[in-house]
Amino acid sequence: MDASIEDEAALNARLRLVPAVQRLLEEPVLRSAQERIGRNAIVAAAREILDEIRAEVRAGKEPHTGRTDPATLAKLVVQRAGSRSAGGIRRVINATGVILHTGLGRAPLPAEVFAAFERELKGYASVELELDQGKRGRRDAAVADLLTTLLPCEDATVLNNNAGATLLTLAALARGKQVIVSRGQLVEIGGSFRMPDVMAESGAKMVEVGTTNRTNVKDYERAIGPDTAMLLVVHTSNFRVIGFTEEVGIAPLAELGRRHNIPVVHDIGSGALFPEMAAELQHEPVVQQSLEEGAGLVLFSGDKILGGPQAGIAAGKTKLVQKIRGHSLFRALRPDKLALRALETTLALYLDPVRRSESIPTLRLLRRTLSELQPEAEALAARLRDANAELEIATASDASRLGSGSLPERDLPTRVVQIRHRKRAAHQLAAAMRESDPPIIARIQGGLVLIDPRTLLDGDADAIVAAAAEW
Repeated sequence: MDASIEDEAALNARLRLVPAVQRLLEEPVLRSAQERIGRNAIVAAAREILDEIRAEVRAGKEPHTGRTDPATLAKLVVQRAGSRSAGGIRRVINATGVILHTGLGRAPLPAEVFAAFERELKGYASVELELDQGKRGRRDAAVADLLTTLLPCEDATVLNNNAGATLLTLAALARGKQVIVSRGQLVEIGGSFRMPDVMAESGAKMVEVGTTNRTNVKDYERAIGPDTAMLLVVHTSNFRVIGFTEEVGIAPLAELGRRHNIPVVHDIGSGALFPEMAAELQHEPVVQQSLEEGAGLVLFSGDKILGGPQAGIAAGKTKLVQKIRGHSLFRALRPDKLALRALETTLALYLDPVRRSESIPTLRLLRRTLSELQPEAEALAARLRDANAELEIATASDASRLGSGSLPERDLPTRVVQIRHRKRAAHQLAAAMRESDPPIIARIQGGLVLIDPRTLLDGDADAIVAAAAEW
């Protein structure tokens, strides 16, 4: 027989192992799911999964039993159809060890935020109403009051994210005028957000000073002219220049600005509020310190080290904040009631130093020690060995990350659970973990799947063990 005919016959034989849609729909779990989710959604998910398996077979991959068994496939169909009907954003277990994982929504919110949602946002809410006066008010009033209580600033406002805060600050304070910035701070953050491009979009004219590795006060002073509207300092959060370097601190730059009546704007990004956080966050600038050293305006994120919702906060001098509020883009970039209430609740936790350390998950995860993490990793490893005999389990020393561009050169020591499946490759095991309910997002390294207990929240370890039997 011709070799090509034999190959085609072998391929068809492997394809016949994949059940048809109608056969799959006969499974009891899918019959009940059709009533709950809808027949069209179940059929669409079944066709997608079966088409994916057939494509794998045609590419030369041998389907393992779990990819041809109707009962197993039926569960995958229910998961996919259920996920689609529930929406794209779902609760997941972060086992990656990256605390501020952009793909997973950055900072996990405090439990107090959801209690506030339940209590205050089930119906209408006083978003822009002054209850004592019965008249329209500012939606950022409560946030501004909390920030002026916490920080040495005259006023503050909030935008939908820090990129928006940066863009609006440049547009409101320096459109058509010059902004002086060090060449070493012309950063690009995630999503191709480049400082020179943002400067151009705002209408401000960028004036670069110094060199990539060295900029001093005289560089700024020589560049100041009649059209200079701002001295901008940008925190290089996602890279570090080391060796023969020099950058100008906020205090000397603020003194220069006072002499020329030019404000210093410090775009911190990461959002560490207080100096006591610096022990865990080496090289991260501190909002309070920047304001005390004379920055006219400090810009920072709500969903990074602060541990709250996505937001861009501008805190500083009243006259500068008022210019931002008065700009035509302010309404376009304002946060909604959910983000505002979440930020208010998170900031209120900062009023009590003990409570914030216990209640804000980001701070709690960041401060976890190796002595805590090691026994947790060992206990989880033992439970996983009992849950699935196909898993080869070990623990090892590794490193967690803060994430979102912060702490690029510092590791957070941790102890991870290493998993090898006897019949599946690492990427297949990671895919099976993502198909769990809730999905488990792990890290692949050196052909192993890693679970880092640093980023596991209450109940996550139990959910991982419960799901392990299906991997």
